Amino acid sequence: MRLRTTLRGRVLALLAASLAVQPATLLAASHREAPITALDQKADITDWYTFVSPERPDRVVMILNVDPFLEPSNGPNYFPFDPGILYEMKVDNNHDGVPDITFQFRFQTQYTLPGVFTGYVGNLAGIPPITSLSGAGAAGMNIVQTYTVTMVTPYETVLLNNGATLYAVPTNVGPRTMPNYTALRGEGTYTLANGMRVFAGTVADPFFVDLGAAFDSLNFRTSAGGGVLSAAVDADDHSNYAPNALAGFNVNSIAIEVPITMLTSDGKTHPATDKEAVIGTYATTSRQNLTVLRHGHSGGYGPWSQVQRMGNPLINELIIGTGFKDKFSTDDPINDAQFADFFLNPLLAQIFASIGIPVPPAPRTDLLPLVQYMAPICPACGGPDAGPIADLLRLNTGITPTNAGFQKRLGFLAGDSGFPNGRRPVDDVIDIAARAVGGILADAKKYGTPIGDGVNMTSSPLQYTFPFVGPAYDGRDSAHAGPGQAGCINQPNGLCPVN
Repeated sequence: MRLRTTLRGRVLALLAASLAVQPATLLAASHREAPITALDQKADITDWYTFVSPERPDRVVMILNVDPFLEPSNGPNYFPFDPGILYEMKVDNNHDGVPDITFQFRFQTQYTLPGVFTGYVGNLAGIPPITSLSGAGAAGMNIVQTYTVTMVTPYETVLLNNGATLYAVPTNVGPRTMPNYTALRGEGTYTLANGMRVFAGTVADPFFVDLGAAFDSLNFRTSAGGGVLSAAVDADDHSNYAPNALAGFNVNSIAIEVPITMLTSDGKTHPATDKEAVIGTYATTSRQNLTVLRHGHSGGYGPWSQVQRMGNPLINELIIGTGFKDKFSTDDPINDAQFADFFLNPLLAQIFASIGIPVPPAPRTDLLPLVQYMAPICPACGGPDAGPIADLLRLNTGITPTNAGFQKRLGFLAGDSGFPNGRRPVDDVIDIAARAVGGILADAKKYGTPIGDGVNMTSSPLQYTFPFVGPAYDGRDSAHAGPGQAGCINQPNGLCPVN
């Protein structure tokens, strides 16, 4: 079975008759997924990860990635975090859809060499190479960003910096300016109060997807399966059979590692069979209501207004109609019942059915575990314990994480500890989410069509220690992997297919 070109007309016809709502964006990475963030790229959440650390299984790691498609060579100012944005990570631990713990991140920018034309310089004009984030080794860092971390609970607001100045790690400009970027980046991990760890900086984007094929009306490469993978390709977690559109691009990342006991409702660890083991998480970006420009500088005033949020990956892309995406982005998960029709009868499932892929009939209650506390992620939940419909990335902290090197890209679908039980950078959420919409959570045998784009792994050098994202691509020497270019080792000559 293939999503053939001859079927595209039926796909477009069904899109045009999309139940009186505007057609949803399909199978896209979380990059410019809503109109509001297409115009405010710095506030765009590209991806949100939450998982129990395989390095320290008594801790949870949360990673917030923002600001998509950062070309590593795009100087001279590169990619600072926006001081006008409030970046937040939120945790619901009592299953009511409302955050009980929030981690807030605010950035400050300083220009130390105002007469220099570029953000970073080294081995030039008497300025030594950049070898440190501060001190003498940072003489060539013209753009210096520091940040604060604050934890907010119903009982207190605590600054977690632990007396330290936290520096954001800049992008990798190149070998002359930053001759040992690995060591420089290593300085960017800090220990906070209560033994938490934090990192912020530019990293290699860990996401992976054939984005161009997806947006061309599901025009997936026939040499990679045309939208439905062969058994051999589906079983290969370590190769790409189609071009990864994110290869060679950077993204800005904030990561924090928190003891599980700081996140559960009773401050204890629990086995996977206890409902108290399960938390729900999401991330937001916000701006103040009023922005004032003075002599080229801007300042924010007034209360904060949410620009973007993300819980589960691809909900806004796969499920929510375009005319409702901005409302979804700016609203809170507790109000997601208003979007229930999108969850219970997704347009993408109708498209799958129209081209011969079997899907369950609506209402799609099999998708509710993504937006409620239910089995299989929360075996002890359900009924009155399911909570409201709310797009939260739910994580059972009692499930033992899979060791590094043994993680499977299909996550929970492959019997692994990954998505939709939380999300790890290795999880192939494009294929997993598409199969969930296809009905695999309802009946894996009846509705288990191996839908996929043929991009089965990240192109970035993932790490299995905190912060679990790879170092930024080199601005001088990096390259991308597009159609007809290297990057698909199991295809002829190692080139990614065009068709």
